[in-house]
Amino acid sequence: MFNLTPTVRNLMLANLLVFLAQQNIRLDPSITQLGSVFPFGSPNLHFWQFFTYMFLHGSWGHLFSNMFGLLIFGPLLEQNWGGKRLLAFWLMCGVGAGLLYDGVRTYEIHKIEVAYREVISAPTAGDYNQFMELSGFKQSADDAAAAAFERNPNDAQLKEAIVQHIKEVYAAIHDSPYGMLGASGALFGIMFAFAYLFPNTEIYLLFIPFPIKAKYLVFFYALYELYSGVHQVPGDNVAHYAHISGMLVAFIILKFWENGRARFY
Repeated sequence: MFNLTPTVRNLMLANLLVFLAQQNIRLDPSITQLGSVFPFGSPNLHFWQFFTYMFLHGSWGHLFSNMFGLLIFGPLLEQNWGGKRLLAFWLMCGVGAGLLYDGVRTYEIHKIEVAYREVISAPTAGDYNQFMELSGFKQSADDAAAAAFERNPNDAQLKEAIVQHIKEVYAAIHDSPYGMLGASGALFGIMFAFAYLFPNTEIYLLFIPFPIKAKYLVFFYALYELYSGVHQVPGDNVAHYAHISGMLVAFIILKFWENGRARFY
């Protein structure tokens, strides 16, 4: 499983080199901003980002976790598929995950914009609470502010403070220079393919003292990602739906290949 095959090695090297470029080459706009995926309708969105985003990472830890996953699950797939098919699969899962997640994110931002217009036009404690929940920036202080506003709806000073806070949060979301980045969508596609083709292969994890079969590991990981996406906590900037999207795209591709209707390499 740790036999480093050529395509896996080259993908790991490409991701490392791009990350080093992110860290050391200064451009305006930056490599990260140029290559990350932004929501549909954003002036920062460009068609190439659905390809480039999967080679960008936000930190050394982000890069290491994705490349370690590729090292675990990729070589056996390459040994069975060959390098061209593995590369095609990796890229299709990454692009597909980016497209699907961007649709989800665009819908989420639309809901935020609707909630923003409602709360700005006629601020209420309930609308304020709903906006903050949708924004993903809600903190315990917001619950206290909403409760105080509900008790004193005619307090002009409190209303002004709440409206100002809403505008700041909305601006942070709407004008954010950051998009989605990382190889996680492609990696989750690889993980799904591994579990689909080698379901009973036992995998040893550092934090679990016994082996776990690939099918169970990926299944419970998918459930965790789905739960985390639905019940996203404040400050969680992980694109959980992109992970699920990578698995969904992988399933479609595998079924397509199984039926022998096309060759993608």
